[in-house]
Amino acid sequence: MGRTVRHVFIAGCVLLWLIPLYLLVVNALTPVAQYTGKPDWTVQGFGLVENLETAWDVAGIGDSFQASLLYAVVCGLAAVLIAAMAAFAVVVLPIPRPAFWFWLIYSGTLFPLQIFLAPLFGLYADANLYDTRLGLMLIYAAWAVPFAFFLIRNQMTTMPPELTEAALIDGASFRRIFWRIHVPLMKAGLAAAFIFQFTAVWNDLLLGITLSRSPDVQPVMAALSTLNNAYSSTGPPVILAGALIVSLPTLLLFLVFRGLFLRGVTASAR
Repeated sequence: MGRTVRHVFIAGCVLLWLIPLYLLVVNALTPVAQYTGKPDWTVQGFGLVENLETAWDVAGIGDSFQASLLYAVVCGLAAVLIAAMAAFAVVVLPIPRPAFWFWLIYSGTLFPLQIFLAPLFGLYADANLYDTRLGLMLIYAAWAVPFAFFLIRNQMTTMPPELTEAALIDGASFRRIFWRIHVPLMKAGLAAAFIFQFTAVWNDLLLGITLSRSPDVQPVMAALSTLNNAYSSTGPPVILAGALIVSLPTLLLFLVFRGLFLRGVTASAR
């Protein structure tokens, strides 16, 4: 009985998740000329190619898509590398008061992002970083470090200290221990942290609309948010086609690396 209830509950959750996705795809397929103004539950035609072309080229989603891909990949990798080094320092290196450094770094996830927007905007304007790719990359990398540090540190604490002690006895430096022992053993955790940070940077809207305005600098979510106003005359099909484009990278990333992602999350949760 309990198993049946659980299966019914899971099926209901899956159905609730699939209904919006179904509506998105069906209405993105609808040609603009045939859109009636109400959501269609059945396919009314095939205008997906034209809608995608309009969203990508005319509406400028393409430039923002490339910018977001750059931000998500580069900043995600940089954040994971910095977080792994910080976790290694807190867990392995003989530094004083490691708990203090843990909470100092992790506190970056405890404060609402909104409280930083006003000082960030003023700082970026004074430093000529406003509306630049470098400026967004700096803040995205810094923003992604604390949570990646939390995940990687949790996995690193499960590694037996005897590995480090044996390597030190053999004369290995801490740098060699990090790159030759800890990094290879934490591949799954590092991959999971990267997927989390890639998704977080890709889905960001708040920083994008605050610190940028040019189409080739704005992240894709900021460009998508302006698509509704700029192309309201074309109707929702073009907007939904843009949303379909935006949703593909994170979906493909998870589907391709889902096994590695689940192993990494499991290892980080121990």
